[in-house]
Amino acid sequence: MAQLHVRELGEYIREQRNGAEISLRQLARLAGVSNPYLSQIERGLRKPSAEILQQIAKALRISAEALYVQAGILEAREGHTDVLGAVVRDPALSERQKQVLLEVYESFRKENDAKAETAAVEAATTAVQARKPTRRPRAAAKAATPSGAAAQRSASTTARTAKAAARRTKSTAARRAKSDGSGPTPTSAG
Repeated sequence: MAQLHVRELGEYIREQRNGAEISLRQLARLAGVSNPYLSQIERGLRKPSAEILQQIAKALRISAEALYVQAGILEAREGHTDVLGAVVRDPALSERQKQVLLEVYESFRKENDAKAETAAVEAATTAVQARKPTRRPRAAAKAATPSGAAAQRSASTTARTAKAAARRTKSTAARRAKSDGSGPTPTSAG
């Protein structure tokens, strides 16, 4: 891990704040820290956490990664910091233009990282699926139709339902006949 450069970080934050024409009080309020604490960071007396650096970067509208690199929390990536440094050092650009360029650059990097991660996940998923055994067509057809036992249960249920319906019909007809008097009458002993 890189060495933390507190004094250089404080100077860098002050330069960015002055370039953005923001007062110390305004930056402290935007970053959610106290005025004295921010002043101590700028003078190199305090070592801010990565979270505080992120809040300051957001308030300054610069890349948090650029602050991390400046602080020595992250090591500079080859090529990446060349772009960041070139943008920051370019005297022909206003501070607002630098901020916008850095934001656009970071958004492109994040988008590309997300695409690369998605591609890696898809490749891993494809590899896992390729290793799984496939079902035989016969087994797939068998799974789609009920098994022999299930078919028998279904047929016996249908038969029981039909028998019960017939008994209800017969019983209903007998009751109606009895109430009409048209049904069989008991024989009188006689």
